[in-house]
Amino acid sequence: MCIRQQCKNLTFLRRTLVRHRNMEPILFVTAFIFFIVYAALIIYYRHCWQQISTYHSTDKKPITKVTIIIPARNEAENIGQCLQSIIQQTYPAELFEVIVVDDHSTDNTAGVVQCFAKQHIQCLFLKDFVTDNLNSYKKKAIEIAISQSTGDLIITTDADCFMGGRWLQTIVSFYEEYRPAFIAAPVSINCNNRFLAIFQALDFMTLQGITGASVHKKMYSMCNGANLAYEKNAYTEVGGFKGIDNIASGDDMLLMHKIYQRYPDRVLFLKSKDAIVQTKPMNTLNKFFNQRIRWASKAEKYNDKRILPVLIIVYFFNLILLALPIIAVFSNGTNSFLHYSFSIIQYWFLLLVLKTLVEILFLFPVAVFFEKRHILWWFPLAQPFHILYTIAAGWLGKFGTYTWKSRIVK
Repeated sequence: MCIRQQCKNLTFLRRTLVRHRNMEPILFVTAFIFFIVYAALIIYYRHCWQQISTYHSTDKKPITKVTIIIPARNEAENIGQCLQSIIQQTYPAELFEVIVVDDHSTDNTAGVVQCFAKQHIQCLFLKDFVTDNLNSYKKKAIEIAISQSTGDLIITTDADCFMGGRWLQTIVSFYEEYRPAFIAAPVSINCNNRFLAIFQALDFMTLQGITGASVHKKMYSMCNGANLAYEKNAYTEVGGFKGIDNIASGDDMLLMHKIYQRYPDRVLFLKSKDAIVQTKPMNTLNKFFNQRIRWASKAEKYNDKRILPVLIIVYFFNLILLALPIIAVFSNGTNSFLHYSFSIIQYWFLLLVLKTLVEILFLFPVAVFFEKRHILWWFPLAQPFHILYTIAAGWLGKFGTYTWKSRIVK
C-alpha cells in the first residue's frame, strides 16, 4: 500500500509540475502585455506634459476680485505660515479676500487666524452653520465660504500649504488671459531628507505630471484641492456640490468634472513655477496611508468614467508584479520547481527594471519643472514600496475605512 501510495503521489507531483510549466508562458505573456500597455500610457503622459506651454504672468493691471478659501481643522501648527505667505502676495490687497472656515477645531486654529484679522482675513466657524452630522465637512465648509464671498474667482488651498509671492498674480493673469471656468494648478510636497517624505514627494510629483497631461489633453478630470481656481458663476451654474455632497472626499476632482461637463473647453492646467503651492508630507506612515486611502475611495464615485480603464491597468499591473515573487516563493521543493521559480524571479526583476526606467523617463521633465531632480536617485529604491502601497490603498479605498482629521470615514 505504501509503494502504491508513493506512486500515486509521484504521479500527482509530475502532473502538477507539467501544469505549472504549461502556465509559465501564459503568466509571462499576460504580464508582458500589461507592461506594454502601461509603458505606452506612461510615455504618452510624458509627451502630453511636454506639450504644455510654461506660462509667465504679465504685468497687466489685474481687475478680478478674488476670494481665497481655506478649510481648516486642527491646523494651529500650520495655518500661520499659510496666511503669512498669502498676505505677502504681490496682488493688490484690495482685490482679494481670505476666508478661513474653522471645522470644529479643538486646538488654537481660530486664535491663530484671528491674529490676522487686520489683514482682512475672515474666520468663519462651521459649527455656526451646521448642527447635523455630515459625511463631507470640507465640502460644506467651502460651500458656506462661497455663500459669504464677494469674489468672482474662487481659489482654494489647504491650511498646511504655503506659496511664493507671485502665486495669486500668476493665477489671475492666466485667468484674465484665457478665461477658463476651472484652473488646476501645480502642487509640490516640500520634503525633508526622511525616506517617507521623499517617497511622498516622488509619488505626488508623478500624480502632478499625470494631472497636467490629462487636463491638457482633456482625457479625464484630475486636480488637487490645495491649488484650485474656478469662476463663482461656473460653480453656481453646475449646482456647486449638489449630488456629490454625501461623498467624504472629492471636493476637487468631482467638482472639476461637473464644471468640465458644462464647459469642456474651459478647463485648463496652469503650468507655471510661480503658481506652485508647497505642501507638507504626512509625518507618519499611518497618516500617509489614510490620506491615500481617502484619495482612492473617490474612484468609484467618479462620473468621469474615462479614468477607470487607466486605474484598472495600473492596479492590475502592480498586482501582477506583486504576485510573481509570491508565486516563485511557493513554487519550491524540487529541482524542476526551483528552475521554474528562478525563471519567474528573473522575469519579475526584468519587468521591475523596465517599469522603473519608463517611469523615470516620464518623471524627469516633471522633476525639472518642480526643481526636484535631486530626489530622482531615490526612485528605484522606492519602487517596491510603491507597488505595495498602490495595491493596499486601492483595495482599502474600495472596501476599507480611513481616519481623517480624527474622523472615521467609510
